[in-house]
Amino acid sequence: MSDEILTRERILNVAEEVLRRYGPAKTTVIDVARALNVSHGSVYRHFPSKAALRDAVTERWLVEVSAPLQAVVTEDTPAPERLRRWLKLLISTKHRRAFDDPELFATYMELVKEARTVVKAHVELLAEQAAYIISDGVRRGEFETDDPISAGQAVIDATTRYHNPTHASEWSDPDIDAAFERVWHLILCGLGKRNNQA
Repeated sequence: MSDEILTRERILNVAEEVLRRYGPAKTTVIDVARALNVSHGSVYRHFPSKAALRDAVTERWLVEVSAPLQAVVTEDTPAPERLRRWLKLLISTKHRRAFDDPELFATYMELVKEARTVVKAHVELLAEQAAYIISDGVRRGEFETDDPISAGQAVIDATTRYHNPTHASEWSDPDIDAAFERVWHLILCGLGKRNNQA
């Protein structure tokens, strides 16, 4: 048995590698325990089920996407510029993960199908981040909307094609950047900034 301390983070690191090697359909908690050189009971002390372990791997992946976005959300910069940079960072992060490590990305695509609660929380967080920027823009007189929360959700809905992994097969389309620009200008119009070129 391993003398190294078994932490939640260590289990998740190894689980990710095992999932990459065997795929979600074939990976078991016993496989993860074997790779850690511990008993499967030791893994179960941190994660009560295989589903909980898989959800935790998925959640960590999604947090790695959303956490850097928070720095953009709270910047003291014009809201239209901030919202655009937030969207572009969200999009580029998802695209980079898809293109730089397609094998791992395919694994996560399988995991998210089962982690509906985790994915729902991630999408809600993204909508909250967008709503915060929009609300700040209203306060600054840069946006016009009576419902920043609905507007934040609408931004997520309108841009789904560019960041939702279910659309990953479209991300190599040479016209996708131009398509995003059209949607972006429509978002600005909807937020009351028809002449804004942010």
